[in-house]
Amino acid sequence: MMKAFHEIRSYDSDFMVWHSSYQNISFLAHWHKEIELIYVRSGSCRLNITDRTFTAQAGDLAVCESGEIHYSDSYDMKNCLDFIIFDTGIVSPIFQNPCFSHPLVTREQLEAYGLNHTLHSLIHTVSKELEEKAPYYQEVVTSSLQTFWALLKRHHPRTESGALPDGKRSRMLNDLQSLLSYIDEHYGDTISLEFAAGSMNFSTSYFSRIFKKLMGINFVTYLNMVRVERAAYELRHTQRKITDIALSCGFNNIRTFNRVFKEITGCTPSEFLLLPDPDTYKRTYYKRRSAEQEFVKNDSLTVVQNSPAGEPAEL
Repeated sequence: MMKAFHEIRSYDSDFMVWHSSYQNISFLAHWHKEIELIYVRSGSCRLNITDRTFTAQAGDLAVCESGEIHYSDSYDMKNCLDFIIFDTGIVSPIFQNPCFSHPLVTREQLEAYGLNHTLHSLIHTVSKELEEKAPYYQEVVTSSLQTFWALLKRHHPRTESGALPDGKRSRMLNDLQSLLSYIDEHYGDTISLEFAAGSMNFSTSYFSRIFKKLMGINFVTYLNMVRVERAAYELRHTQRKITDIALSCGFNNIRTFNRVFKEITGCTPSEFLLLPDPDTYKRTYYKRRSAEQEFVKNDSLTVVQNSPAGEPAEL
């Protein structure tokens, strides 16, 4: 079952903190329970976090609170980014979604808060400690994350002085997450635009606008990607007939299945079966946006590399 957009990240241990640096990447819309910090070492990236679209520049920090849908459509940009993803339990009991008034913390704001050095130290500490795993590394990382998170909550403006977010907005996000989970489980059923819009109590036109804004792709494309992902798995790992797979994955006929499969993957189902790389189909949607893009090896389906990566920039 496709879980690309509800990302469940693998960790080296039960200590749920992860760090990595990338150059020249975008990533598909996804959400997770963990908190995610995205620091722009150099260049710029275009981000959408929930219902906020903005461009982050070198020295800026973007904060994805728990459960927020986020993506980067930066295929035409150069950038070097640091990611720190950590379970909310790492900063308990001080954790609650702080409801920052904006997910972007600019370089100027970090300087005004006195957090530039703290952030650089956090990234260095988390990277070093997770790699070396010296005695008490978990305590060192936890302490660093807790300190930075508490100071950020102290300084960065929050909605209504930290009150809970607007109920309508919160319900919308919960409803959308429920819809995405429903699609993951019922991709083989008839799921119309009207049904999807109705599940969120929206008109079809308003739903289409909101979905595109939050997910970066339209509803039909998203649904087709889920179905093709499952069909590709079935083709690769079962002996079922192509027609049976098409019908079980929500396609009404083989002609529609062949057309949509090729639109998403770049090849027909029969051609797909001959591919030497079983993950090739994952790369195609964003490759059509830029011929130089490919999914980053050994990482989540969400991470898309725009061009060959070099060494990360120095902090």
